[in-house]
Amino acid sequence: MEKKEIALIGNPNSGKTTVFNILTGSTAKVGNWPGVTVEKKEGQLLNHNSISVVDLPGIYSLSTYSDDEKVAKNHLLTRPDIVVDIVDASNLKRNLYLTLQLLEMNQKVILALNVMDEAKKKYESIKVDLLSDLLKVPVIPMVAQKNEGIDPLINSILTYEQQEHSEFKLPYGKEIEMEIAFLEKLFQEKEINIPGYSLRMLAIYSLEGDLLVRTIMDKYGLLSVIDEKIISLKSIFKDDLEMIFIEKRYGYIEGLLKTVLTKRKTVENKINLSDKVDKVVLNPFLGIVIFFAVMFLVFQITFFVGDYLKGYLELLLEQISNLIANIVPNELLVSFLNDGVLGGVGTIITFLPNLILMFLLLSFLEDIGYMSRAAYLMDRFMRFFGLQGKAFIPIITGFGCTVPAVLAARTLEKKADRMTTILITPLISCSARLPIYVLFISAFFPRNRGLILFLIYIMGILLAVIMAKIFKKFLFKGKSAPFVLELPPYRIPTLKASFIHTWDRVKEFLSRASTLILAMVILIWVLSTLPLGVEYGSQESIIGIIGSFIAPALTPLGFGTYEAATALISGIVAKEVVVSTLGTIYGADGGGLVEVLANSWTTLQGLSFMVMSAIYIPCFATLATIKQETKSYKWMLFAIFYTVALGYLVSLIIYQGGSLLGF
Repeated sequence: MEKKEIALIGNPNSGKTTVFNILTGSTAKVGNWPGVTVEKKEGQLLNHNSISVVDLPGIYSLSTYSDDEKVAKNHLLTRPDIVVDIVDASNLKRNLYLTLQLLEMNQKVILALNVMDEAKKKYESIKVDLLSDLLKVPVIPMVAQKNEGIDPLINSILTYEQQEHSEFKLPYGKEIEMEIAFLEKLFQEKEINIPGYSLRMLAIYSLEGDLLVRTIMDKYGLLSVIDEKIISLKSIFKDDLEMIFIEKRYGYIEGLLKTVLTKRKTVENKINLSDKVDKVVLNPFLGIVIFFAVMFLVFQITFFVGDYLKGYLELLLEQISNLIANIVPNELLVSFLNDGVLGGVGTIITFLPNLILMFLLLSFLEDIGYMSRAAYLMDRFMRFFGLQGKAFIPIITGFGCTVPAVLAARTLEKKADRMTTILITPLISCSARLPIYVLFISAFFPRNRGLILFLIYIMGILLAVIMAKIFKKFLFKGKSAPFVLELPPYRIPTLKASFIHTWDRVKEFLSRASTLILAMVILIWVLSTLPLGVEYGSQESIIGIIGSFIAPALTPLGFGTYEAATALISGIVAKEVVVSTLGTIYGADGGGLVEVLANSWTTLQGLSFMVMSAIYIPCFATLATIKQETKSYKWMLFAIFYTVALGYLVSLIIYQGGSLLGF
């Protein structure tokens, strides 16, 4: 059977990735704020292996100013078999602009009117059949979150070839149409055939000043003719020609909506719930207080509820450890299972309740629409440090994992903003660092756990924006791009969406625990055991010798021991391994490791080590992503050296300053 490709496209927050998950049975990340999809994802249509579904970045237009717009447009030029345009039916004026551009590209479009439940609150009626006739495309009303309209959408995809189709042609008025016709004829005479472009599309893009098309036309020696036409039209309209095309499209959309929509008479006089809440949440002063209060509450819940559940896991591991000691006859094997596997991976697993709670709470804040408000609110704060508010989105993403946070920087239009954001995201505390914080805070700050965790995360944000200021001043000069961010309506997320979102992150954590972390734990156990005959994990073991070599450099920071040095080295692979390494070397797991640290380290040493762990070298996966996004080993190495230097400096100040003050 012939392979087919379905491309999903739409504005950010239109529900596009939700539709992708349903169509493919995937569990791709779903969120209620712009920037979730920063690169295309691909899957197979359920029960139809010959049909692939590609989830393109969420964009507002095909202007190709930002990287995500370029990714989407370049893929569309490969001519997918069908393009499913997912639009927010409650905000048709904005969403249909992209639809018109797709139709002008002569794409085979199916229009999916999503969130029809919210649209029905806003409009008396939407004449779906009339909209379909006017745009000359199938139109499918749906509520993706509730699985409504999915079957008709799939049926429309499968039967698309049997449906009647005719070419859509947006009228631009007599003057512009004359010049479009002239250029079409000229291109035809010159036998210009560019894959993905129709002659009309080339003519429109030429007059709009599209840089890629201008480069193509320059090769054919046609720029002077095109520029003559542009000057002629500018003299008629007395305005920038690109703006004229935008106005013409929005003018068409206005007329279209007057024909197919009937608004509720009272809707314009009402202030909806989102507006009322936003008056408080987006208040310049109160909004900041609310944001920090919300984040503080997240960390308090993460500890107090998570620790209650964590206790049961620790008890279970203790029983398993005793059982192994009693039934396994070989002493070396007992050491491997208890000191190695349970002391390493087991310790990490005990922090799973804390991680799940953190993921669930952050997922909820994203899905209800609050994180978009946080980014908007932070715009003024971020601009003081040389970045636009949109850069706050990768920062928030970094709470989960630094890799997608680095990728999310693609949504920033200016290269200086992108580079700065990529380099500061490793300073944001990702979920992999959370087990380190939980371990050390439980050992040294049992009475102020939520507060200390909150301060550690805030420290990461503050260091990130301070470094952004430095980078923008000395490395990436230039003003940040203007910031416009859609504020989606507040929505109560479905339990399914929240759990899928959380499970994605938990699954990744468990995958790392069962592969990468387990491999590191086994390696560390072997190095702690060899040479045979030495005391397990002692300074005479191989791991002790390696750690002892590096330890003197860490002495000014307060943790110049081979155990601490070894843990930091292993943490470069993955941050969770810091905890596994300490558990393996000390031969303790869960609550036992907390007790060991509390008895053998001082509070100041623990704080200094925790801060160093929060700042120094990002994990291997992040370093690889930085190299990929910057296309340079130079910036990857720069990220390594500056984070080590910064971590060393901050830890040095904390330990030496604390010592001078008598702590």
